[in-house]
Parts: sequence; structure tokens; C-alpha cells
Amino acid sequence: MENSRRKFLTTASLSSIGLVAAATSISTFIPENLKAKGLSPALAKKEMAKVQEPLEDFVYDIENGSIGFKNEGGSAKEATVEEFPVSQSIAGVSMYLQPGAFREMHWHSIAAEWAYILDGQVRTTVITPDGTTSTDDFEKGDIWYFPKGHGHMLQCLGDKPCHFLLGFDSGHFSEFGTFSITDWVSHISPDIMARTTGLPASFFANLPKKELYIGVGKIAVEPRPKNINPAILYSNSSHKFRMAKDGVYQQLKGGSERLVSSLEFPIQQTLTAMLMEIEPGAMRELHWHPNADEWQYVMEGKGEVSIFGSHGRVKTMPYNKGMVAFIKQGYGHYIENTGTETLKLIVLFNSPVYQALSLTDWMASNPPQLIADHFGMTLEQANSLINHKNGIY
Repeated sequence: MENSRRKFLTTASLSSIGLVAAATSISTFIPENLKAKGLSPALAKKEMAKVQEPLEDFVYDIENGSIGFKNEGGSAKEATVEEFPVSQSIAGVSMYLQPGAFREMHWHSIAAEWAYILDGQVRTTVITPDGTTSTDDFEKGDIWYFPKGHGHMLQCLGDKPCHFLLGFDSGHFSEFGTFSITDWVSHISPDIMARTTGLPASFFANLPKKELYIGVGKIAVEPRPKNINPAILYSNSSHKFRMAKDGVYQQLKGGSERLVSSLEFPIQQTLTAMLMEIEPGAMRELHWHPNADEWQYVMEGKGEVSIFGSHGRVKTMPYNKGMVAFIKQGYGHYIENTGTETLKLIVLFNSPVYQALSLTDWMASNPPQLIADHFGMTLEQANSLINHKNGIY
């Protein structure tokens, strides 16, 4: 199991880890006001611990926590820094579309878009800066990634509703502050639009002066329809990946992980995604990520997340289906399944590669006497750490 775990981490870019040790005096980190008091480094450190801010809430109910958007075509609920202040680097949207509905043509100026299909089918179209276009059909377990600024559209495919989770590599992004085609066109002079398209100015003069956002049209069916201009080159899409099928898989004693980084999905340059399953009574071991924040969405089940933020600050929060959690880069944490069914999570990291360090691996990589001295344990106890469990157990 140990070799298998290390192989998984290597495949997930462990080779990219560069840990640099820097000898830095504790006095470097002491605020000027404490230095002015003439405190020794040891006493200053104790004073600093007293004034540490308590850990903020890091779990949010995305499905019920915000007003969001809803019409006959579908709905969208988001978790940005407005609703979820701790999540500065990653935002999320839970979106539903009814048959025949579509998320209109749009682009994002400050964030790339990632998505995971939770239910149903979705068709996307995207245009890239090289002028090529692609249309792809997605089903449950698939993901897409559209780089920042790429124009795209999302459409429910077939006669059943769809549900998908959107992730953005900036917590300050807002799905309701996106650049939409109807919003732009309806606020441009009808004469300019007539010159641009060749259609009469009267047509544009009568358009509603607002963004469509989610529209309703004809039900999308197979096969993929042709573009208005068939001369526009159609590319074999690099935006689609079958995560549930082709992600790097790791079976563990108490669950499993399936990972997709930029190594497996090259266009996904700002995020890494993981599907995680934790069986009842099991836990994802104590660990931290040296290179990324972590954003989680609970697909099924319930559990608890506990984080460690230095200076004795530990906080544990429960969550369940439809809720999200955010752990800052470098914060120690673990996840425990406290329910009676499998806890299923979709996890995002704001890095193109995956890195993780576990508490038990760290301890076992040191001489036994050193660990014994740290905790006042016997050498026998320290040596027994070679048998520690890994991953999810």
C-alpha cells in the first residue's frame, strides 16, 4: 500500500515538489510593537500567540446560503468571497438547467472555468484565441476547463434536467458579474450592431435591455449541429476529460481517490481536481498541502473537517450534501466520515500539480529517538510508527 500510495503521488506531480529549508531568526517575525517592549524572542512568541485571530468559519451551504438566480430555465447558487469570505482563491457555482435551457454565450475576464457533471448531460461550445471552435457533450463524471477569456456556452442536452458544479480559480469572481453576449449586444447602439451583423437596426432596437443569463430554447439533441459558418475550423477538443473514468485512481483501505492534474489534462493549468470517497467510520489522514488551497463540495454523505492554524488554533466543523469547505494553503487538516453512507467529495486545488504531506509520513521519516524525545514516548512506540496507516483508513 505504501508503494502504491507513493506511485499515486508521483503520478500526481510529486516530482515537482521542491522543499527549501531556510534558517530564519524568530525575531524576523516579531511585530515592531513587541520588539519595542524589549521582549525576548521566546516571550514575544507567547505574546503573539495570545493575539492570534480565531479561526474563521470554513464551511458554507452553497445550496441554501445565497439567494442566487432562478427562472423557468434553471438556477444558479454561488459561493464567492461575498458569501464565503475565507475562500479567497476559489469560487464555486451549483447550476441546474432544464431541458431546452442554456447558460448563454459568455466569458470570464478574471478567472478560468472548471466544471464537474453531477447529473444529466451538458453540451458546450467554446471559441479559442486561435479562431478554432469546438462543441463537446458531457455526462456524469466528466469535467471541462475553459481558460480565462475563452467565449463559451452551456446547454442542457436531451430531455432530462442536468446539474453541474462550476469552479473558478479566483474567489473574487462572481457568476453574476460575467461578460454575457445579450448584455453587451443590447447595450450597443442599434446602428453599430446593424453594421456589425448586417441585420436591420430595428431588430436590435427592440431587444430587452438586460442580460438573458439562462435562456430557454429548443431541446438539444444528437448529433452535434453544424456552426453557422462551416468554414470556421473545428478542433478536437482539449477542453474535455472523463474524470470518473480516466483520472489517476488510488484504492485505499477506507476509501479511494481519483486525481486529474495538468499532467493528465494539460489545459487545466490553474487547478487540480480530485474525486474522494471516504467510507463510514473512516478518515482522510492528518495532512497539509504546501502548494495550494483546498476547496471541497459534498456530493453525498456527511462528515467533519478539522483544521489546524498554528498557535493552538484548531477548529472542527460538520458538513453534508450540498455544502462546501475551504482550507487555506499549508493549514493542517483531516476529514472524517461521521455518517452511515459513503462520504463523496469533489475537491479542487488552485495549482496545476498535486502535492500533499502527511503527519504520519513526516514522523516516520525521522530517527526514532528524535520522535521519542518530542513526545516523551518510548523507542518501542516510536519504532512502531513504521506501521502507520496511509491516506484514507
